[in-house]
Amino acid sequence: MDNERVVVIDHPMVQHKLSILRDRDTSSKQFRELVRELALFEGYEATRDLPLETVTISTPICDAEARQIGGKKLAVVPILRAGLGMVDGVLELIPAARVGHLGMFRDEETHEPHVYYDKLPADIAGRQVLVVDPMLATGGSAAAAVGYLREAGVKGTIKLMVLVAAPEGIEAVLAADPDVRVYTCAVDEGLNENAYIVPGLGDAGDRIFGTK
Repeated sequence: MDNERVVVIDHPMVQHKLSILRDRDTSSKQFRELVRELALFEGYEATRDLPLETVTISTPICDAEARQIGGKKLAVVPILRAGLGMVDGVLELIPAARVGHLGMFRDEETHEPHVYYDKLPADIAGRQVLVVDPMLATGGSAAAAVGYLREAGVKGTIKLMVLVAAPEGIEAVLAADPDVRVYTCAVDEGLNENAYIVPGLGDAGDRIFGTK
């Protein structure tokens, strides 16, 4: 997709793992593992532009200057419930990140998002935020989540990490906020009449948790 605010992670290992994730015969156990692994891959790209600062350390040989991450601390905000599947992968990369939770569900008839739960770090306004959710379909929930975080005081770029996205969802999120970047492993064909991503990977929450 030709948009500087959309990053498609096309690494061969990402695409290989995504093909297994899509397969309807993949077990819940393997599905969970793949979601975590793909979140870790995406996390590398989403944190590529983090600022660095120079510090002095002591190696076993001598004192030396080294580079460490500086600037604002990070927060990971999964959109419940499917977003929980991506949290461990991000934390494996950034163990010190704080985790907030934002519960949203989509009305099956109107497809409109509704908030039913929220718990964010007290200092969320001073952190860089990664919003995680495996699927970006209509974009309603993601756009609402970004709007909620803005109301909570989050400034600067909010990064939305998903595994598969529909063009309609990407357009909706980018239109809703001028300072959002979308990271995805694939941009799919579009949505069907029930607003599910095609070809997609089914209901990510059900496949992660083994429910129907």
